[in-house]
Amino acid sequence: MLKSSESRILVTGGAGFIGSALVWELNRRGFENVIISDKLCSDEKWRNLVPLKFHDYIDGTDLEQQARSNPDSLGKFDVIFHLGACSATTEKNAEYLMRNNYEFTKVLAEWSVAKGTRFVYASSAATYGDGSLGMDDELEDLHRLRPLNMYGYSKHLFDLHAKRTGMDRRIVGMKYFNVYGPNEDHKADMRSVVHKAYGQILNTGKVQLFKSDRPDYKDGEQMRDFLYVKDAIKMTLHLATEPLASGLYNLGSGEAHTWVQLVTGIFAALGKEPVIDFVPMPEHLKAKYQYYTCADIARLRKSGYAEPLFTLNDAVKDYVQGYLVGDKRLGDEAL
Repeated sequence: MLKSSESRILVTGGAGFIGSALVWELNRRGFENVIISDKLCSDEKWRNLVPLKFHDYIDGTDLEQQARSNPDSLGKFDVIFHLGACSATTEKNAEYLMRNNYEFTKVLAEWSVAKGTRFVYASSAATYGDGSLGMDDELEDLHRLRPLNMYGYSKHLFDLHAKRTGMDRRIVGMKYFNVYGPNEDHKADMRSVVHKAYGQILNTGKVQLFKSDRPDYKDGEQMRDFLYVKDAIKMTLHLATEPLASGLYNLGSGEAHTWVQLVTGIFAALGKEPVIDFVPMPEHLKAKYQYYTCADIARLRKSGYAEPLFTLNDAVKDYVQGYLVGDKRLGDEAL
C-alpha cells in the first residue's frame, strides 16, 4: 500500500499515456520514490517523462529478464502498477501479444503476491467484445466473454488466469474504457479521436468520422464511454489504496456519448462551428468495431470512490485548451 511518501512504487509503462499520468498524480500527492519501466523506442513518449519526478528508470526488456530470472534483485516494492502493454487493438502478432500482455503479467503478478506487494494492473473494456453479454465487472463466468481482437483476448486471458488461480482475490484489475487526455500523442493511430480531430481541425477546418454500417445507429451516433485520463488515474489510485478492493473493476464515466457529441465539444473549445464529414469504415475494422460501450461503475462506487467526474465538455475543454493548444504535457501546467 501507499503508506507514506517514502513508499517504493514500480510503474510499468510509466512513459506511456496512462502510466505517465499516474506518475504525475503521484508526484502531486508527494510520492517521488517511483521506479519507471518502459520501452523507449523511436517515438516521442520520452517527452512525457521530462516534467515528472522519479527515482530511477529501467528498460522494459531488462525488467522482464530480471523478473523472470532473479526478481529479488529488483528489491521490495509497496505497490506495482502494471500498465505496460501493447495496447494496439489492430496488432496481429499474437505471439508478441501473448508474451508481452499475458505471460509477463503472470510473472509480475505471481511475484507480487508472493512478496505481499499490492499489484494493480490494466485489463481492458476490450475484453467485453461487442457488449452483447453486457459489461458487468461482477460477472462470475468470464469464459462467456468473446473479445473481438487479439489485444482484448490477451488481456482477457490474464483475467481468466487470475480467476482460475484465486489470485483475483489478492490483486486489482482495471477495465479501462475509452481513456483520452494529455500525454497520448505518441500513440500514433491508437490516439483518441480528440487528439486526431484536433489535428484535423487545425489542418482542414473539419473532422472525419466513420459512417455507420448498422441501421440502428445513424452516422456518427455510435456511442462510447469516454473517460478523461485525470479521472482514470484518480480511480486507479483509489483502488490501489483501498485495502478491501480486489478483482476486476470497470473504470469509465458511466455514461455513453456519441462521436458527434465528442467532436462538437472540440469545435466549441476552439471557438469554431462544427464541420463533420462522414467517411466509409475500413473493411478490416467492420467485424471488430464496437458500436456501443458504457461502463457500469457501481462496483467502483461501492468500493468507496465518491469523486465527481469531469463532464464530457469540461474534460474536452481542459484537454484542448490546457494541453493540445501549446503542445503541453502533464506537469507543464505552470510553464
